[in-house]
Amino acid sequence: MQQVLIIGYGGIGAALAAYYAEHGYAVTVASRQPPDHHGYHWRMIDEQALPNDMPWLKDLLQQDDCLVICTIGVLHTDHIQPEKSIRQFNVAQTSELMHHNLITPMLWLQHISRYIDRRHSHKILVLSAKVGSISDNQLGGWYSYRASKAALNMMVKTFAIELKRSGYRTVVAAVHPGTTDTALSAPFQRGLAEGYLQSPAQTAARLAQVMAELIPAQHGCLLNWDGQVLPF
Repeated sequence: MQQVLIIGYGGIGAALAAYYAEHGYAVTVASRQPPDHHGYHWRMIDEQALPNDMPWLKDLLQQDDCLVICTIGVLHTDHIQPEKSIRQFNVAQTSELMHHNLITPMLWLQHISRYIDRRHSHKILVLSAKVGSISDNQLGGWYSYRASKAALNMMVKTFAIELKRSGYRTVVAAVHPGTTDTALSAPFQRGLAEGYLQSPAQTAARLAQVMAELIPAQHGCLLNWDGQVLPF
């Protein structure tokens, strides 16, 4: 049975876990809170303090063709809102978004790098955002969130280069999931064109398709939800 690891269990993470379970995968969820489905393997992980050693992750990655999807990310909280102007720039807010959107996913990739080997060809997707594309930025605003995702894209690209140069067969890419009807996007859904907003289940199916079609030529790329390569 093919293995899939879902890191984070928010709206998209939960939908991905459900999708893969329905399609016959063995699903492992790494999250702070237990998933609402008892058929998953749950690993309780505090995003604020990842353990130094994860033997279960090593065991998972020693199996052939494991899929890994990191869904961790924060856009807003009770005390954080995207900046509309540079006058709203706040060091503490930026630091917090960098921690959630960049540092934590990179710590996961660091752990994964310790446990993969050159025999296996795993696939890894890291949820990013199109607003992290510097060349695509036409609207401005959202300074901290854009910066954190742009930095994540750079880190994923750099990790991909290291893997390739070291002879690993594992393929890693960042992916923009599209606007999904979750708590993350809820305050910003007003005015969206009809059909633009997707349900978590729809997004999960689209991301699973991107994963299924992920090829070495896309290694290190920022992909759209439809698999198209987006500019950095």
